[in-house]
Amino acid sequence: MQRLDPRLLATLEAVVRHRSFTAAARELGYSAPAVSQQIAELERRAGLRVLERRPVRPTPAGQVLLDAEQGVRSALAAASVELDAMRAGTAGRIRLGAFASAAAGIVPKALAQLHTAYPDVQVSLSQLEPEAGYGRLKRGDMDLALSYDYDFIPLPPPRTLRRTLVARDPVVAVVPAGHHLADRDVIDLASLASETWIAAPEAALRLELLAQIAKTPGFQARLAYEGDDFNTVLGFVAAGLCVAVMPQLALPRGTTEVVARPLADPELTRFIYAVRIDTRHTPRALLALERMLAEQALAALS
Repeated sequence: MQRLDPRLLATLEAVVRHRSFTAAARELGYSAPAVSQQIAELERRAGLRVLERRPVRPTPAGQVLLDAEQGVRSALAAASVELDAMRAGTAGRIRLGAFASAAAGIVPKALAQLHTAYPDVQVSLSQLEPEAGYGRLKRGDMDLALSYDYDFIPLPPPRTLRRTLVARDPVVAVVPAGHHLADRDVIDLASLASETWIAAPEAALRLELLAQIAKTPGFQARLAYEGDDFNTVLGFVAAGLCVAVMPQLALPRGTTEVVARPLADPELTRFIYAVRIDTRHTPRALLALERMLAEQALAALS
């Protein structure tokens, strides 16, 4: 096999990620024929076919090269972070990622603190879920991300990333204000099994998981929602159409149309983390933002 060119590996990664030669060419600033030529050159050097064309997906040999490209990109991203840190890290740009409820409930006040302490640092925010955030951190497309997992569904990060627990977010039952369980101090998950639910896998816990955790059949959905807006789910609950279970951070303060109660038997917890590339040196502003996000997470959940 001839020596591989990292630029050809980057082209392969873009084609696979977009599942399209044309979209990859647009991102990379090439023409589609140029991308095809680069893939052909990569296959010539590898001595193996690296892509299936219809549909576009990597062959086993292509997956080996994608893993190598990810390693190269992660190493370069880590080196870039360390160089920024060695240049003091009090100016420049921080690319931040956060899941929906953290983007609304934690990030704004933390960024206000950061702006006061480091006025020359610019921040861009992307709303995304943990696995997408891990991918962008590994590719070097993001500097810091707020992530989460649950005590009953752990989601370990890739080994090249450093994850720090910043808050424990209790999972609560949410019922309409006039619901017959609204006056309880705590609500057993099993007692909700026969209620009418909303199926909203991106904005509430999956019903099949709740049934498994409660060890109780039921948990039938009347409504289905494809989206990640917790307020939409809460609107359905407030209208008396269903009940829901969601993390406390997702609930707006001061609402009177729904009632949130701690879960019991079992108690469930969402763990919130700050995640970044694991390096020996980290820019001061990035460390400060990580600390400020943790402070705001604790304040929002107190």
